[in-house]
Amino acid sequence: MARRKAAPRIGLALAGGGPLGAIYEIGALCALEEALQGVDFSELQGYVGVSAGGFIAAGLANGMSPRQLCRAFIENSGPRHDAVDPAVFIRPAWGEYLRRGAMLPRLVAQAGASFLFERRSLLAAVERLGRALPTGAFSNAPLEAQMRRILSAPGRSNDFRQLKRPLVLVATDLDSGATAPFGLPGWDHVPISKAIAASAALPGLFPPVPIDGRWYVDGALKKTLHARVLLDMGLDLVLCLNPLVPFDATHSERHRVLSSGEARIPRLVEGGLPVVMSQTFRTLIHSRLEIGIQGYETSHPDTDVLLFEPDQRDPEMFLANTFGYAQRRWLAEHAYQRTRADLRRRRSTLRGRLARHGVTLDDGALDDPTRTLVGKRGIVHNRAARALRRLDEVLHDLDRALAARS
Repeated sequence: MARRKAAPRIGLALAGGGPLGAIYEIGALCALEEALQGVDFSELQGYVGVSAGGFIAAGLANGMSPRQLCRAFIENSGPRHDAVDPAVFIRPAWGEYLRRGAMLPRLVAQAGASFLFERRSLLAAVERLGRALPTGAFSNAPLEAQMRRILSAPGRSNDFRQLKRPLVLVATDLDSGATAPFGLPGWDHVPISKAIAASAALPGLFPPVPIDGRWYVDGALKKTLHARVLLDMGLDLVLCLNPLVPFDATHSERHRVLSSGEARIPRLVEGGLPVVMSQTFRTLIHSRLEIGIQGYETSHPDTDVLLFEPDQRDPEMFLANTFGYAQRRWLAEHAYQRTRADLRRRRSTLRGRLARHGVTLDDGALDDPTRTLVGKRGIVHNRAARALRRLDEVLHDLDRALAARS
């Protein structure tokens, strides 16, 4: 690829993953912010966010740095108007419960008439009662209100059209299955906070969000990243973060107990339905991501796409509660340190690709063992430990070279 004379245009695509995904992305972004010299994450030329990645993208597009997001979402130590109350994720959708409950007497009568007089099967009659089930367990109104407050602070905007940087938050039209790219022309009149709520409305957990007479749900139903929005802008470099990956239990670390104190599951089937469903969901969304990344290389060969995600051998991220918030400090620190380790492993490969866009790796920051995100950690002065870490980087580069030759 020829070196461009103009200043490189860089964009950021953030996938979803519930509160866990947001925590991972904040930790990873803080690590990237330190390591990538020449990249200001609050001054990029385009942002696209899906689900939990949407509110992070909205904060960055409004000039908030990754560290500011960490203080607001992880540490609750920033300005009062930036503090994120974890209760917004688990507030019952009482209005939805009442609306659906009010339908129950009529549905019971219809089901009885269908079974007794129309001679339909009992199963068909009972299916009618399904309409009384709530479309979501938790209300998305508190989340929307909190994001509206954060984005209404001085120097920020809850209006796509007033932003200095392009921002797209992707949701899915429930009735048509079509993509809803809030922020693009024709979709930019919707308040950003409302678009965040729509993009994060995962069916079953949050009710669909009404906007202009239509109903919208999680944008991940269509695609995992929606990075093509940025590619179509003609950007030179697109950085992608995906927090949810399938777990490779066959090559995971050998320790039997996690840092959180929870016993490790040697085989996923022993974890029961929750673990099996988590692995299934992660595998499905990751397979779509892999296909998308491969397609980008063909459809947009002039744009470099760099993907950052958790190590598939890392049981800490896999077994963490996707919708948990209590361990946010520990998980953010874990994501921060693992991303730094990933950058060190990929250092040789990344250096050349980043250099094409005027971006360099800060080796001093990457190799500094004292750096932390939200807490103190032991300083690794052991020469053998540093040598093993460097050997891991070399082996990683060798593995990639052999794979390329084969």
